[in-house]
Amino acid sequence: MSVDEAVLIGDLISMVERSNIELVPAEGVPESADRGAEAIKARLKNLPSTPGVYRMLNEAGDVLYVGKAKNIKRRVTSYTNLNRQSIRIRRMIAQTVGLEIVKTETEAEALLLESDLIKRYAPRYNILLRDDKSFPMILITGDHDYPQIVKYRGVKGRKGEYFGPFASVWAVNDTLALLQRAFLLRTCSDNVFANRSRPCLLHQIKRCAAPCVDRISKPDYARLVEEARAFLTGDSQRIQQALAERMQAASDELEFELAAQYRDRIQALTRVQSRHETINAGLDEADVIALHQEGGQTCVQVFFFRGGRNYGNRAYFPTHAKEDGPEEVMEAFLGQFYARTKPARMILTSHQIPNRGLIEEALKVRAERKVEVRRPTRGEKKRVLDTATINARDALARRMSESASQRRLLEGLAEVLDLDAPPSRIEVYDNSHVSGTNAVGGMIVVGPDGFMKNAYRKFNIRRAGSGGASGGDDYDMMREVLERRFSRAQREDPSRTLGQWPDLVLVDGGKGQLSSALEVFQQLGIDDVPVAAIAKGPDRDAGREKIFMPDKNAPIQLGHKDPVLYFLQRIRDEAHRFAIGTHRAKRGKQVQRSILDEVPGIGAMRKKALLHHFGAAQSVANAGVKDLEAVDGVSRAMAKKIYDWFHPET
Repeated sequence: MSVDEAVLIGDLISMVERSNIELVPAEGVPESADRGAEAIKARLKNLPSTPGVYRMLNEAGDVLYVGKAKNIKRRVTSYTNLNRQSIRIRRMIAQTVGLEIVKTETEAEALLLESDLIKRYAPRYNILLRDDKSFPMILITGDHDYPQIVKYRGVKGRKGEYFGPFASVWAVNDTLALLQRAFLLRTCSDNVFANRSRPCLLHQIKRCAAPCVDRISKPDYARLVEEARAFLTGDSQRIQQALAERMQAASDELEFELAAQYRDRIQALTRVQSRHETINAGLDEADVIALHQEGGQTCVQVFFFRGGRNYGNRAYFPTHAKEDGPEEVMEAFLGQFYARTKPARMILTSHQIPNRGLIEEALKVRAERKVEVRRPTRGEKKRVLDTATINARDALARRMSESASQRRLLEGLAEVLDLDAPPSRIEVYDNSHVSGTNAVGGMIVVGPDGFMKNAYRKFNIRRAGSGGASGGDDYDMMREVLERRFSRAQREDPSRTLGQWPDLVLVDGGKGQLSSALEVFQQLGIDDVPVAAIAKGPDRDAGREKIFMPDKNAPIQLGHKDPVLYFLQRIRDEAHRFAIGTHRAKRGKQVQRSILDEVPGIGAMRKKALLHHFGAAQSVANAGVKDLEAVDGVSRAMAKKIYDWFHPET
């Protein structure tokens, strides 16, 4: 995307953020689809007949749906004809009390803005791609005389050439290790490079040419960089042939050690090629996107081809309504997927895109060059696409099988706890601390698809050690965590339409923790969220856990081989792992802090100078004024200030 286009999209999003939400008065809140349609009709006279993006809003101002249109007025008017809408859209219209629009110059701009807003607001009635992970790449830096080759993820802010994307970090690390053997490029930071006085271990094991200590000339190193660049862009055969010729020449000159080095580099290149299958289908730079639907669910497989090689694949499971067809899901997927990933020059899709020309125009803006979207029907490209489709089908089958097993466990849990229905969202809470210090609370979330790690939350306990939980009051810690969690849910999702409310709350502990949770819920006026506590068995034996319920006098104890017990153990252990991991990270940060950080007037430079002079922070604390004054950058006044800080009684 060019600077001007990026600024334009940024301005449009800023306009959305600043815009005032126009809502129907409270007495006009729609209680049915008919009244929702009336609320939309009230806005029609003010709508423009231009391209743009519209947002449907509910009573709380939450975004229900984001849509684009070539003609906003015509598109929004269609929502007033309820007979032509699906049940899902009627449900959305019934909740709509307000409408917000942003005009754009072209329909392509509207598509780009729509994708960005869907990623930002995640409206419940849109098709959603929830995976926000960026893809790792390989970077050959361009801001140093001796470029380094490194793994890179995120915004392309550093000067250099980027190669990828790769489907996984493992694929990048594996490729980097082999490229080090083949081209001997440095991976160290510029700071390490500048301060080396002798070759590092990587040079000793023949993975770096050691340009830091002049073991290779600048022109020769530049040739290695050019060879690596050519290899990553697909010109591997020429590089391999040139290395073979040099190996033969060195052997003819009886320089067997040099010939062995060329041999090792050729073998490394061969291993890279074997790890990344070479495709003879004209896919020098292409993304292959295949979709498979079954049982109202969809899997989208994305394969990356760069330089004629397969850089791996990743599966996605977008959220959508059961009636959404594959073409509609594919179009929405492309818009959101390429909102954060640069499109390849060619995109092969398993299904025809309804608005292919519009998609190509929008992707052209993203990529700053032409992008071709095709659906091949024969030849090698069709074969590659069929392979991706098979992968999508198999991945969806595995997910549905796992989901079925998970559903059976949730049904079993509902039966054990006497719930009205299997829970769709279970929140599990646990605390971790050492005698009240560095206390944290952890919340994990479990649903029909397993652990929902993007919904995990951690809580830094504020009352620990300050009167409320002196010495580590676990019960008060649990009360604080639940107060903060559900007070926020009441503020942000009072109507319980955003999916922030659980169907079941589990706390790690026994009767005491259960009583703490019930106290919080009674205080907040929450009486419709089931709560249970799971306690470890005697001597903390796994398999003898007890489940405490508020309306049962005796705890529930499941059979030793009951699958529901295994399920509860697994989610309890995950909550414990998450809480203790958060606690250790917090404790580690505190350990890394120095007593010098507390002294007023000591910044990073003075701290470094003091530690370099005395060797340890405690030695600084024990030093006299004259000793402190001898440190570079420390005046007599500063030395007296440091001394007085550590000796306030003198």
